[in-house]
Amino acid sequence: MKLASLGTADWHARAAALRFETRHFIDGRYVDSIGGGRFTVVNPATGQPLCEVSAGGAADIDSAVASARRTVASRVWSRMAPRDRMAILAEFGRRIEANAERFALLDTLCMGKPITDMLTIDVPSAARNFAYFAEAIDKIEGVVTATASDAFHYILREPLGVVGCVVPWNYPLLMAAWKVAPALAAGNSVVLKPAEQSPLSGLLMAELFVEAGGPPGVFNVVNGLGESAGASLALHLDVAKIAFTGSTEIGKQMLIYAGQSNMKRVSLECGGKTPQIFLADLPDLDTAVTYAINGIYGNMGEVCNAGSRLLIDRPIAREFLARFIEKGRSAYRPGDPLDPKTNLGPLVTAGHRARVMGYIQRGKAEGARLEFGGTEPDRPGAYVEPALFSGVDNRMTIAQEEIFGPVAAAVEVDGIGEALKVANDSKFGLAASVWTRDLNVALKTVRDLEAGVIWVNCFDHGDMTQPFGGYKQSGQGRDKCLESLLSYTQTKSAWIHLG
Repeated sequence: MKLASLGTADWHARAAALRFETRHFIDGRYVDSIGGGRFTVVNPATGQPLCEVSAGGAADIDSAVASARRTVASRVWSRMAPRDRMAILAEFGRRIEANAERFALLDTLCMGKPITDMLTIDVPSAARNFAYFAEAIDKIEGVVTATASDAFHYILREPLGVVGCVVPWNYPLLMAAWKVAPALAAGNSVVLKPAEQSPLSGLLMAELFVEAGGPPGVFNVVNGLGESAGASLALHLDVAKIAFTGSTEIGKQMLIYAGQSNMKRVSLECGGKTPQIFLADLPDLDTAVTYAINGIYGNMGEVCNAGSRLLIDRPIAREFLARFIEKGRSAYRPGDPLDPKTNLGPLVTAGHRARVMGYIQRGKAEGARLEFGGTEPDRPGAYVEPALFSGVDNRMTIAQEEIFGPVAAAVEVDGIGEALKVANDSKFGLAASVWTRDLNVALKTVRDLEAGVIWVNCFDHGDMTQPFGGYKQSGQGRDKCLESLLSYTQTKSAWIHLG
């Protein structure tokens, strides 16, 4: 039976039959924690325990890093013929796609993502990541420079060694792919630390890498809490780079850990407070409103580049908000994430729901108008009804802090000048969009916005050629794209005297 034809009862039956692997994956096999610790993963759609997972600590990180370090020293992966590495990573991507059902169930059960989103977005996007970087392996080139006649100078690109990848819970499979695929393609060995809320898909990834022909020890996974397993990985003296996606607060801590240890490289993709600018001359109001709704409520608003600030030109503000309210109040309805029709699952934990509800209360207390939503539906699980605030001043908490939930804040502005001022008045700079018919205005806006990813007359479009990453406290470094691949390499300069 094709996955697209499955109904809610089918998915529940398959979820009930699913067996979880909950140990670490080190040196090509599953192993328990050295200290024997376990922690509980909770299904946010029900509030009930899903499984008990091995809790890694410093000893488990040491074991995983030692395994990765042995493969670096043996060069079993880094010196493998490029076409052979390409074949393994390409097969790895195909196996991810072939296991779409398992990956979809694992992430849906762990963090509440709607099953249809997993099947149409996360799984195929993860597979594309591995296909793209597999194809790029033999495109990494060195350089021969022009020198005096008595010298020959060339520059090589080599892998860094052991790379630690620390990924979040909002896109468990996809964010792991964004880090792991380029790191492996560049010839590194990897230790992945998934988020403790959603560790299961990362374990399946590592298993499939070995099944695809990857050498044991090249890709390892250690489960655990950030303050134990994550910190131990970031402080480890044999780790050459930490690739991190998560909160700005923890991103700053990763930089401290790098300085306290071996000055390892750090790439960070952190928080955001993305402005969507809607100018009076935008091409089509209904299209813009639809993008605005999807840009903040998709994936329950648990998206680092969620378009949470709606900066609306005053001449169209009343009509824009009226249409947003009309369409938005019913566009995303809380439902069972195993129901293929559901487009809004629960937030990841009850604690995170309480945090989001706190922001909603803060918005009302500071004088913003709650147009709809912002309540907890009468159903089990960590659900929040999507909310829209109007009358927002950019100095309000809900306009400045990352809520990471389905809460939109509408700020009215007078033209592009004020829109840019408000858009850039943020500690974040991950992404932005502008809607206008005027090409001149669009180009100047792209130039003047302080953000790493900018869309014009669309939102959240892109492909694997698009660098993804931010300015300011949204981090540094880029995911996807060839720039990402090169960031997992280092250069070696060889000067040969011909005398």
